[in-house]
Amino acid sequence: MLAARLNVVDRRLIIDDVPTPVPGPGQVRIAVRASGVCLSDVHLVQGLLTPVHLDGDVVTLGHEVAGIVDALGPGSDGWTEGRRVIVQAGRWVGGRVLTMGADFDGGWAEFLLAGVESLVPIPDDLPFEQAAIIPDAVSTPWAAITTTGRVRPGEAAGVWGVGGLGSHAVRVLRMIGAAPVVAVDPHPAARERAVAFGADVALDSADDVLPERIREITGGRGLAAAFDFAGVGAVREQAIRCLGTGGRLVLVGLTPEPMMIDNPTLLSFMGQQVRGHYGSGVDDLGVLVELVRHGRLELSRSISDVLPLDQAAVAVDRLERKEGDPIRLVLRP
Repeated sequence: MLAARLNVVDRRLIIDDVPTPVPGPGQVRIAVRASGVCLSDVHLVQGLLTPVHLDGDVVTLGHEVAGIVDALGPGSDGWTEGRRVIVQAGRWVGGRVLTMGADFDGGWAEFLLAGVESLVPIPDDLPFEQAAIIPDAVSTPWAAITTTGRVRPGEAAGVWGVGGLGSHAVRVLRMIGAAPVVAVDPHPAARERAVAFGADVALDSADDVLPERIREITGGRGLAAAFDFAGVGAVREQAIRCLGTGGRLVLVGLTPEPMMIDNPTLLSFMGQQVRGHYGSGVDDLGVLVELVRHGRLELSRSISDVLPLDQAAVAVDRLERKEGDPIRLVLRP
């Protein structure tokens, strides 16, 4: 089969012909129909991220996958060939979180092995391209907002970085009743998209008086929750200044940059918190599939383009350069 493989030593991404995997106990083989291209994939190619638990130097990228159950391994009872599914991007092994497409082979390939515990069925009328981005692009902001951030209806919330994850965060916040929803991004097109997706207001992060503007918008309260989807140190420092009493800053974007808190005494006095967030759970995927199925979340506008698998390097380049300001590019084997 064909697979887009990254050498994490020299960061070469090549399309390679590799053996088609055979499912082992508790596994199924997925015939991949769509796989999303995420900024973290770009960062892996760039060398800004390096897999922590990869066994070897080469890995098939891709952690957003939708496809069809193609073959069953021993102990895969309850699953049948031909079932349409999406796949949870992470798994726990020996007390560690392993990420598909980084720590083990992912979905930029014609076939993928997956444990039955990571599978979530999808309805026949949900396009594979839209289903594929539910793991991560949709589920990560969903879990960050509902589990880590614990946003309640009527609470003011801010989203820094309205890209692949942040644009879905805006929609989720709107859907669960956060008010107002404030989007912050330096790019005018991203701010326009944020308003189209449900933000009450979209602000430029370069605004010198941004915290003051947010306090005005929130009636002096400040934000109950702020979400960093950009993974930039300066963003986090700006966002924390926009929190109100009891406010939570949730770190979703990944970065090795240190975070500076100018006034930790004020943080304590105001009862504010900084919370880390990574990924989502398989239960989140099931909830989101139901929300999409019942029309609460609409994902067709999230698919910026679909490219063949052998154009993986082109997709990475386009996302790195933000060509066309994409939300999600999707590869199709």
